[in-house]
Amino acid sequence: MEFANDFWILVKYIVLGLFQGFTEPIPISSSGHLVLLRNLFQLDIHGLSFEILVNAGSLIAVLLIYKNDILRLIQNGFRYLFTKQPDTRDDFNFILYLIVGTVPAGVIGILFEDQIERVFSIPQMVGITLIVTGIALWIIRNIKGYKNDGEISFKDAIIVGFAQAVALIPGISRSGATIVAAMLLGMHKETALRYSFLLYIPVSLGTLLLGVEDIISDEQFSTLFIPYLLAFMASIVATYYSLRWFMNIMAKGNLKYFSFYCFIVGILAFLFLR
Repeated sequence: MEFANDFWILVKYIVLGLFQGFTEPIPISSSGHLVLLRNLFQLDIHGLSFEILVNAGSLIAVLLIYKNDILRLIQNGFRYLFTKQPDTRDDFNFILYLIVGTVPAGVIGILFEDQIERVFSIPQMVGITLIVTGIALWIIRNIKGYKNDGEISFKDAIIVGFAQAVALIPGISRSGATIVAAMLLGMHKETALRYSFLLYIPVSLGTLLLGVEDIISDEQFSTLFIPYLLAFMASIVATYYSLRWFMNIMAKGNLKYFSFYCFIVGILAFLFLR
């Protein structure tokens, strides 16, 4: 009997890791789905260490997919800094705008993340915020955009940064919020997608670094080390393939299907979960 219980605990955590990984890149809110699944599985996960670990898994997958862009930005950023080569200026500016866009979520996360989690980590509230995400995706479903990487402005970076901060609320998709804001500001789909996920990297790194203390002080960590580890590994794999799939979806402009999904899950969560 004890073996069966341990087995099902492992399965539940692996499913949580898979869902976190799969939903992180796509605009349906990974944090919201974790809240709903924890409720369905009746898992009482204290603290933020589990979310920090599975988000770290997603970060690794994003780094793997965007490694060429990251290397190019770093190389051209340093070249412009020391040589002022004109053809490297756009990449240097792109780095500055990533830094600017990171500030709102970083500051608000440090100051208010615990309070946000307490207020909004209720299934019915997640249902409402998923519906809000669905409405936002529906609004931008047919927008084409005209701005490339080199045409992003300081104002664009600030607005997308605040959109990312709003996504600290469970049920508000981080990728959805930043892509919606970027496309409403006129960015091409490819530019909006790249900016959104490169913007995810510093915020996720910051969350991981600030969360080391949470992980160390987590009383559940030693007893749940294996389930946490499996969830972390599942998150890496699921995020990698989900992001590859979402890049194709964005290229085809099929965001309306994510909008429908958010409406359906949001309504079901609001009506049936407590």
